[in-house]
Amino acid sequence: MEFSHDDNKNLPLTKFESMLKTNHVLFFDSEEFENIIHHYLNLGKIALAKKAIKLGLDQHPTSINLRLFKVEIFVFEDKLVEADTLLNELYSLDPMNEEIYIQKANIFSKKDDHEQAISVLKKAIKLTDDVVDLYSLIGMEYLFLDNFEEAKIYFMKCLETDIDDYSSLYNVIYCFEFLEQNEDAISYLNVFLDKNPYCEVAWHQLGKQYYHLKDYKKALAAYDFAIISDDTFVGAYLERGKVLEKLKRYKDAIENYTITLKLDDPTSFALLRIGHCYEKLNNEELAIQYFDRTVHEDPLLDKGWIAITKFYNKKHDYHKALYYINKAINIDSENVIYWKLYSQINHRLSHFEEAERGFKKTLELGNYELNTWLSRGDILIKLGEPEAAIYNFEQAIEFYPDNAEIEYRLAGLYFQLNENDKGIFHLKNGLKLNEDYVFIIDELFPKVSKKRLVKNILKTNL
Repeated sequence: MEFSHDDNKNLPLTKFESMLKTNHVLFFDSEEFENIIHHYLNLGKIALAKKAIKLGLDQHPTSINLRLFKVEIFVFEDKLVEADTLLNELYSLDPMNEEIYIQKANIFSKKDDHEQAISVLKKAIKLTDDVVDLYSLIGMEYLFLDNFEEAKIYFMKCLETDIDDYSSLYNVIYCFEFLEQNEDAISYLNVFLDKNPYCEVAWHQLGKQYYHLKDYKKALAAYDFAIISDDTFVGAYLERGKVLEKLKRYKDAIENYTITLKLDDPTSFALLRIGHCYEKLNNEELAIQYFDRTVHEDPLLDKGWIAITKFYNKKHDYHKALYYINKAINIDSENVIYWKLYSQINHRLSHFEEAERGFKKTLELGNYELNTWLSRGDILIKLGEPEAAIYNFEQAIEFYPDNAEIEYRLAGLYFQLNENDKGIFHLKNGLKLNEDYVFIIDELFPKVSKKRLVKNILKTNL
């Protein structure tokens, strides 16, 4: 039982809270204490729950249920030894109490001994008629073990007992998806919908399975039924919009996304998708308007800043693109994609020092794509910093040890510094790996390509 603010059931709670403000200790029966403790635990008010447990046990020291609440607090506070000791005492008093087994399983789970937790929970099933929660707990333990087949079975058992247990339905589909059993998920959902034809959640999940299989017409039909079942189901309109985009029905997609803005607070996802749809329809004015609304609604959504930056990039309006990507970096300076775009835009604007700084930051953030190393090194060459360029490419070669593009660049740099032995070594490596990239020497190091030594090596090896 939970307390409600619109009936007399909250009187014990009011009485308890009044008592805490005075020195007078009032009497409550054990069931009233249980309800008070349950209320505080649901609200996450652990300190008040602990006070209620202490006072409850002072008045009812033999109450097993109140002592079980004490176990729950011990587990919450990771006092597993104390919890286990108290549970053993309670087991000797009431070995048929399923809650003792549940808390015991909880302790095993906390210790990452999920097999033991499952074993204990299976024993608890034999002691109660209310098995749904136990099936769900066993399913979760199997998920911890990455045993998705067994987890799926137990979540299905939950639904066999309670067809409206949507949490278990989501977990069943999660297991199907992780196991890449989309066809099986579709079969299961169709059987489920035969029993519960107006379940909008099941229709929604069925649509997602068809979408994954790229069967967009069936996905659309599933979302239609989800909306028929609940015409305020925001998730169904959003997913339906995504399908309509795939079918290139951009005006219809906009209509679906717009419905979600009326049903609930605007989401950055819907605003962003509307912007992309208008972009596909070549309505640049409305596209940029919705991209602006996206970043205003959620400044932390990187897809919004990326969309608005790429929009201006495509229009070759690099100054505006740079303006927006700088704003994005000011909000999140650790976003690799922002720095990549920053570098590319500055490169196009011939802001080579800023571009190099951007590529360096991109590498520091762990983006080790070949193109990042090459772009940064080429800019350093252009800036007349051969030693820094060599250091960059030597780092790159650790990630890409047999790459001709890197070898030719290192060859050109070493020849440029008159370190001919190293130049010869890297040039011959490049030729062995791929002769087609030899143009790099001509393109990046025109003076080097005219050297007699280099010409002779190329003549001999080509």
